[in-house]
Amino acid sequence: MSMTPQQLVEEAKAQIGEIDANSAAQRISAGAVVIDVREPAEFDAGCLPNAVNIPRGVLEFKTSDHPALANKDVELLLYCKTGGRSALAALSLQRLGYAKPVSVAGGFEAWVNAGQKVVKDTTNFGG
Repeated sequence: MSMTPQQLVEEAKAQIGEIDANSAAQRISAGAVVIDVREPAEFDAGCLPNAVNIPRGVLEFKTSDHPALANKDVELLLYCKTGGRSALAALSLQRLGYAKPVSVAGGFEAWVNAGQKVVKDTTNFGG
Protein backbone atom coordinates (compact mmCIF):
# COMPACT_ATOMS: atom_id res chain seq x y z
CA MET A 1 0.00 0.00 0.00
CA SER A 2 1.36 3.36 -1.02
CA MET A 3 1.34 6.18 1.53
CA THR A 4 1.94 9.92 1.37
CA PRO A 5 4.62 11.52 3.54
CA GLN A 6 1.87 13.08 5.67
CA GLN A 7 0.30 9.66 6.23
CA LEU A 8 3.69 8.30 7.34
CA VAL A 9 3.96 11.17 9.83
CA GLU A 10 0.43 10.61 11.14
CA GLU A 11 1.15 6.91 11.55
CA ALA A 12 4.32 7.73 13.50
CA LYS A 13 2.52 10.26 15.72
CA ALA A 14 -0.02 7.60 16.66
CA GLN A 15 2.81 5.44 18.05
CA ILE A 16 5.03 7.95 19.86
CA GLY A 17 4.83 10.52 22.62
CA GLU A 18 4.45 14.19 21.72
CA ILE A 19 4.69 17.19 24.01
CA ASP A 20 4.10 20.89 23.55
CA ALA A 21 6.81 23.56 23.62
CA ASN A 22 6.20 24.60 27.23
CA SER A 23 6.44 20.99 28.45
CA ALA A 24 9.58 20.60 26.36
CA ALA A 25 11.14 23.61 28.10
CA GLN A 26 10.45 22.00 31.48
CA ARG A 27 12.00 18.73 30.37
CA ILE A 28 15.07 20.52 29.04
CA SER A 29 15.47 22.20 32.42
CA ALA A 30 15.19 18.76 34.04
CA GLY A 31 18.03 17.39 31.91
CA ALA A 32 16.43 15.76 28.86
CA VAL A 33 18.80 15.19 25.95
CA VAL A 34 17.71 17.47 23.10
CA ILE A 35 18.19 16.23 19.54
CA ASP A 36 17.61 18.59 16.61
CA VAL A 37 16.95 16.42 13.54
CA ARG A 38 16.96 19.35 11.10
CA GLU A 39 19.72 19.93 8.57
CA PRO A 40 22.89 21.73 9.76
CA ALA A 41 21.97 25.04 8.09
CA GLU A 42 18.61 25.05 9.88
CA PHE A 43 20.32 24.26 13.18
CA ASP A 44 22.91 27.02 12.71
CA ALA A 45 20.15 29.58 12.15
CA GLY A 46 18.79 28.90 15.67
CA CYS A 47 18.02 25.99 17.94
CA LEU A 48 16.69 24.97 21.34
CA PRO A 49 19.03 25.31 24.34
CA ASN A 50 21.54 22.44 24.69
CA ALA A 51 20.44 20.87 21.41
CA VAL A 52 22.65 18.44 19.54
CA ASN A 53 22.27 18.39 15.76
CA ILE A 54 21.90 14.90 14.32
CA PRO A 55 20.07 15.25 10.99
CA ARG A 56 17.13 12.94 10.36
CA GLY A 57 18.85 11.37 7.36
CA VAL A 58 21.70 9.94 9.44
CA LEU A 59 20.09 9.53 12.86
CA GLU A 60 19.73 5.76 12.87
CA PHE A 61 23.33 5.36 11.74
CA LYS A 62 24.64 7.57 14.56
CA THR A 63 23.01 5.69 17.45
CA SER A 64 26.02 3.50 18.15
CA ASP A 65 28.70 6.18 18.05
CA HIS A 66 27.17 9.50 19.10
CA PRO A 67 27.56 10.37 22.82
CA ALA A 68 24.08 11.95 22.96
CA LEU A 69 22.58 8.57 22.05
CA ALA A 70 24.79 6.38 24.24
CA ASN A 71 22.15 5.75 26.93
CA LYS A 72 18.98 4.14 25.61
CA ASP A 73 17.16 4.87 28.88
CA VAL A 74 17.71 8.65 28.88
CA GLU A 75 14.81 10.93 28.01
CA LEU A 76 15.26 12.09 24.42
CA LEU A 77 13.50 15.20 23.21
CA LEU A 78 13.45 15.44 19.41
CA TYR A 79 12.40 18.32 17.23
CA CYS A 80 12.51 19.58 13.65
CA LYS A 81 10.87 22.54 11.92
CA THR A 82 7.21 21.55 12.31
CA GLY A 83 7.17 18.12 13.97
CA GLY A 84 7.07 15.69 11.03
CA ARG A 85 10.72 14.65 10.85
CA SER A 86 10.98 14.48 14.63
CA ALA A 87 7.92 12.21 14.83
CA LEU A 88 9.49 9.84 12.30
CA ALA A 89 12.80 10.06 14.18
CA ALA A 90 11.15 9.31 17.53
CA LEU A 91 9.47 6.25 16.07
CA SER A 92 12.76 5.02 14.61
CA LEU A 93 14.56 5.46 17.92
CA GLN A 94 11.72 3.73 19.75
CA ARG A 95 12.05 0.79 17.35
CA LEU A 96 15.80 0.76 18.00
CA GLY A 97 15.18 0.28 21.72
CA TYR A 98 15.26 3.82 23.11
CA ALA A 99 12.90 3.98 26.06
CA LYS A 100 11.78 7.59 26.08
CA PRO A 101 11.97 9.40 22.73
CA VAL A 102 9.38 12.17 22.47
CA SER A 103 8.73 14.68 19.72
CA VAL A 104 7.98 18.37 20.18
CA ALA A 105 4.56 18.93 18.61
CA GLY A 106 4.83 21.71 16.06
CA GLY A 107 8.62 21.61 16.22
CA PHE A 108 10.87 24.65 16.21
CA GLU A 109 8.07 26.85 14.89
CA ALA A 110 5.88 26.01 17.90
CA TRP A 111 8.86 26.61 20.20
CA VAL A 112 9.38 30.10 18.76
CA ASN A 113 5.65 30.87 18.78
CA ALA A 114 5.51 29.91 22.47
CA GLY A 115 8.15 32.55 23.21
CA GLN A 116 10.77 30.05 24.32
CA LYS A 117 14.51 30.80 24.22
CA VAL A 118 16.31 30.31 20.90
CA VAL A 119 20.08 29.83 20.79
CA LYS A 120 21.92 31.16 17.75
CA ASP A 121 25.56 30.62 18.72
CA THR A 122 26.04 26.88 18.46
CA THR A 123 29.84 26.86 18.39
CA ASN A 124 30.05 25.18 21.81
CA PHE A 125 27.44 22.51 21.07
CA GLY A 126 28.10 18.93 20.14
CA GLY A 127 26.77 17.49 16.96
